[in-house]
Amino acid sequence: MSAYHVKAFGTEAPEADLKQMDIERRETTPKDVEIEILYCGVCHSDLHTARNDWGGTIYPAVPGHEIVGRVTKVGREVTKFKAGDLAAVGCMVDSCMTCESCKNDLEQYCLNGFTGTYNGKDKHSGIQTFGGYSEKVVVDEHFVLKVPDNLDLPGVAPLLCAGITTWSPLRHWKVGKGSKVAVVGLGGLGHMALKLAHALEAEVTLFSRTPGKAEDAKRLGADHVIISTEDAQMQSVKGKFDVIIDTVPYVHDVNPYVATLHHSGTLVLVGYLGDLTPMLNSAPMVIGRKAVAGSLIGGIAETQEMLDFCGEHHIVSDIEIIKMQDINKAYERMLKSDVKYRFVIDMASLKYKS
Repeated sequence: MSAYHVKAFGTEAPEADLKQMDIERRETTPKDVEIEILYCGVCHSDLHTARNDWGGTIYPAVPGHEIVGRVTKVGREVTKFKAGDLAAVGCMVDSCMTCESCKNDLEQYCLNGFTGTYNGKDKHSGIQTFGGYSEKVVVDEHFVLKVPDNLDLPGVAPLLCAGITTWSPLRHWKVGKGSKVAVVGLGGLGHMALKLAHALEAEVTLFSRTPGKAEDAKRLGADHVIISTEDAQMQSVKGKFDVIIDTVPYVHDVNPYVATLHHSGTLVLVGYLGDLTPMLNSAPMVIGRKAVAGSLIGGIAETQEMLDFCGEHHIVSDIEIIKMQDINKAYERMLKSDVKYRFVIDMASLKYKS
């Protein structure tokens, strides 16, 4: 099928810096929406993919799956969008649309595998998908989201990953008024979990290893802060929580947190993929009907629900805006957790000379 070239920032090897390059975007099909990208959030997944930390990266790779922009063109069968509309794209740009998961608005669990916004395979063109570190993106209407017009656009971008990744488990485990929710870790995901759980009228606690984060956690919506390295503090919340959202992105001991679950409570892993070390002790789970679960982003309907909720409650991410040319420095800072709490790229900077 026909295609055209746009400017982007990507990398050609795991050890290489990101740099400006040209990539192909497909011409709009009848069901496609073309979006001029205005802002793109920077996620840890972007860095992991660029550096092939998880294996399987296809090079050249162009990251970015927290996309906010303005519609520039629509296909003749598109009904939800018109040129000039604000629009957003998250971690998925396609799925089979026919399996049980897709039919139940759970495209993230597509039994045939969803198409990632980057490092996936475009089923129209057959080539790999490229992400939001670019001028434009072309996406099937079903996977394009409407942006509430009362929200600050740069702050909306991280909602498309950090926001929905924490919203989905809060909704699935029916968090609401009176629920006792804890969040492990205060970063891009953790700060959104605090904001969303607070807006859902839960009683919210942050688990942190760093006492200095208490003031900021309470600003973001935490009612309490527990220092997880202090045994007395951990004992004080034993058996308390209905849901724990664990956002820590590296291997860590979850057993102390399981002890703080109420009977029938659930700890949900959203930040770490891999083997648990030390291994999970099943005894308190069996004795207290407790669960350790996982959750992956959210479906398109659920993501739109989250965006609408954020519009109603005036919720956006806490961000630092950067130029596209500063992405490599941002990656190094992100590895040091030197950002509160998410970098967002002003894509107008892509027009500048490097």
